[in-house]
Amino acid sequence: MRTASVSLDLDNLWAYLKTHGNPDWEHRPSFLGTAVPRLLDVFGEHRLTTTVFVVGADAARDDGAQAVSDIVAAGHEVANHSWGHEPWLHRYSPAELEAELVRTEDAITAAGAPRPVGFRGPGYSVTPALVELLAARGYRYDASTLPTWIGPLARAYHNRTAQTGDSDDLFGGFGKVLAPNTPYRWRGTGVVELPVTTMPLARVPIHGAYLLQLHQISPRLARGYFRTALRLCLLTGTAPSLLLHPTDVLSGAEAPGMEFFPGMAVPGAQKAELLGWVLSLLRRHFDVVGTGEHVERLGLLRERRTELCG
Repeated sequence: MRTASVSLDLDNLWAYLKTHGNPDWEHRPSFLGTAVPRLLDVFGEHRLTTTVFVVGADAARDDGAQAVSDIVAAGHEVANHSWGHEPWLHRYSPAELEAELVRTEDAITAAGAPRPVGFRGPGYSVTPALVELLAARGYRYDASTLPTWIGPLARAYHNRTAQTGDSDDLFGGFGKVLAPNTPYRWRGTGVVELPVTTMPLARVPIHGAYLLQLHQISPRLARGYFRTALRLCLLTGTAPSLLLHPTDVLSGAEAPGMEFFPGMAVPGAQKAELLGWVLSLLRRHFDVVGTGEHVERLGLLRERRTELCG
């Protein structure tokens, strides 16, 4: 059976508010205590081992450290999602980027997880300088790219609803439609890139927030959309890497201040039901693993080890 992967970006409430420009983020409100047990229950019900990309500033606090401990105990991989979850890492200097990596590594290991070997930039933010740092620090893979054309549309929506003006280059341009929708290695580094899969041919996102936005219009439309995406993945030989977020199982009342975010009008029970259906359909056609295991199965890492030993 073909391989697919599921990953979770453990973005916390404060991180969403921060990007949106809401000053309440400074109080560091959290929904990890609600979201993490619910997500682990869903993963356990479907017998899935996933990868969870953890924000360092959360791993260093009590509820975040507990979340990391619970995630590891359930058998999931913990990967690096930066320290401060700022979706403009492409503006950082090399020293600032390294500090983001190191602080998060330290927080994750202090919480009881192995040192991370995978990274995803918040807001799909990645640069060659960042990849070079990942290689230097022994990372095996990055999973930061979203090969789609909707970045400018997402930025326009963000600018219309956000309380910050620091977003002129968020989410990339239309040119991302030309980015590979399948795994590859970054030239000269050996780091494997595992893109967040978008619908083959159409290059539109298929992860939770987009499905939930369609679900608000019509549950049948959302399910038909995802079925179409999987059919196209099968037809084109694309091994999907599906991205989830805590908001995929939380109601608006459980994420106060996030009324601006797509899909927050859908009740939490309906969200969990939709997620369960998505995972069941994915498992029907693919052997579903975490991103780290997905990369291992690609054979690209073995090629890299051969190069290093040659």
